[in-house]
Amino acid sequence: MAKPGKKQRLSIYLDPPVMKALVEHAARRNLSRSLVAEAAIASFLSPDAAERQEAAMTKRLDQIDRRLNRLERDLGISVETLAVFVRFWLTTTPQLPEPAQAAARAQSGKRYDAFVAALGRRLAQGPKLRNEIPEDVMPMSDSSARGSE
Repeated sequence: MAKPGKKQRLSIYLDPPVMKALVEHAARRNLSRSLVAEAAIASFLSPDAAERQEAAMTKRLDQIDRRLNRLERDLGISVETLAVFVRFWLTTTPQLPEPAQAAARAQSGKRYDAFVAALGRRLAQGPKLRNEIPEDVMPMSDSSARGSE
């Protein structure tokens, strides 16, 4: 029997992916594989392991929730931006006469390509519209929003 305080030897077999992960983790942390394996086993057998796993899961879910909220906010900004632009454009742009429509169609490909190039430059170098809008802006009620259009 080993003396109290003296470590005992344990020989185990690991699947290759688990062994690879153990070796890489130990190398990254500049620790022995034995120390990393011992810490992992102790963590697994710890009575509060379930609480720690739940806390880690909760933290991760909170991060995902915040990301989803930002995506929802950004999508709302995009939809409203497009709606305001289309309404403004339809209100201020008169319909072209038939001969002018044919000329406009002929130019549309070049103008669209220029638009896509400008959009690509804007996305590549920023700043983004979503960064210019504060996250804590309170939504306006429908009645006050209609009065400002």
